[in-house]
Amino acid sequence: MPSRKQIGYWQTVADGGTVDWDEVFEGYESSCDWPSARYWEALSLYYPDAKIVLSIRDEARWYDSVAETIYPASFLLPLWIESLIPPLRRMNKMVIAAIWDGVFGGRFEDREHALKLYRENNEYVKATVPSDRLLVFEAKDGWEPLCRFLNVPIPDGDYPHLNDAAEIRRLVTGVRALGWISLAALAGGFVALLMYLL
Repeated sequence: MPSRKQIGYWQTVADGGTVDWDEVFEGYESSCDWPSARYWEALSLYYPDAKIVLSIRDEARWYDSVAETIYPASFLLPLWIESLIPPLRRMNKMVIAAIWDGVFGGRFEDREHALKLYRENNEYVKATVPSDRLLVFEAKDGWEPLCRFLNVPIPDGDYPHLNDAAEIRRLVTGVRALGWISLAALAGGFVALLMYLL
């Protein structure tokens, strides 16, 4: 889980504020995925020598995967559980502000709208980033083009397939079940207390 300081930085940016990027990335050499991907253009201007990897995939499969995994995961926990864990509440608030409202305008569930934004973003990155700074990459391409672009040795072993959709779906199902079990336990405790007092 990101540190409280990191969550605060990204919430500031999501709210339209400014941050010191050197402070945000202190101790880091690279960044991937959300929320930093949301601000790739500002980061590319601030770090003019940084290389940019645009990960692409079949757009329909991308949408279905996100709609079944990370999107529902952002809205999983009941507010009463989030209120007990302030860092979790802050992280969810930041994710919603930066991604679901910030990128998709609160309309991710509108499939055609989300796919249009996906296509437009990919084309904008390709048209904007100089070719010597950009790698358009698909996971099926494996290590070789990525390592060549980054000028690093190719690791032993196959290219990893982490965050696979089936695993995230299992996590979503488990967290949903935990939420209902917690609510049932809380309700049962309340009923028991009420019966004891009566």
